[in-house]
Amino acid sequence: MIERGSGVAVWRQIEETLAADIAGGALQAGQQLPTELQLADRFGVNRHTIRRAVATLVERGLLRVEQGRGTFVQDNAIDYAISKRTRFSQNMAKQNLSSDVDILNSDTVPANAELAELLQVAVGDALYRIKTLSRVENRVVDYATLFFPAARFPGLPEAYLRHRSVTRALAECGVADYTRRFTRVTARLPDIETVDYLGIPKNRPVLHVKSLNVDAAGAPVQYGVTCFNGDLVQLVMEQE
Repeated sequence: MIERGSGVAVWRQIEETLAADIAGGALQAGQQLPTELQLADRFGVNRHTIRRAVATLVERGLLRVEQGRGTFVQDNAIDYAISKRTRFSQNMAKQNLSSDVDILNSDTVPANAELAELLQVAVGDALYRIKTLSRVENRVVDYATLFFPAARFPGLPEAYLRHRSVTRALAECGVADYTRRFTRVTARLPDIETVDYLGIPKNRPVLHVKSLNVDAAGAPVQYGVTCFNGDLVQLVMEQE
């Protein structure tokens, strides 16, 4: 039900209603969206208002426009498997989905108390910090910040730039295999950076994932904080 004067724009209410229809199955993956005129009649608004709500859902990745055919509900959310060996490219390849990683920034920062404890280094020790965007089928699905102990992995940023893969970069630096020690998932509102990079409204929660990877001896090799676009990704916790 649209509530005028509620303080929430009418087009935004329509957007969220349609998003709820998609999430609840009233509008199913692959189904064609009703026409603008039909939606305008349903919500008692003009077609311009409908057009704005639908455009935002397209930006969120919930709808897709097929020229000459109409607007359709996007396919189901991408499954992102979380397991003992979580690998982004392998996750996507198993689903026959194209993927890529954009490197936004790479620098060196001193370890604060939290990072020092997680990566088993001294406070103030140098850490490589790499910020990335991951794309699947040309859609941005996550924004991540990765930390590596610099003293142990000289040249790792360059290796990551060449390979765009944590697995291959660590292999080049002498770590043949690594496993996930923990994955902690919460839902929270995004910060300004995350809003900009994921292209989502500031009031839409993201899946906030903290993870620590360790080598065969149990020594930490990489800590990451990843914000997933919950409209496009569902996390699947796999049993080993």
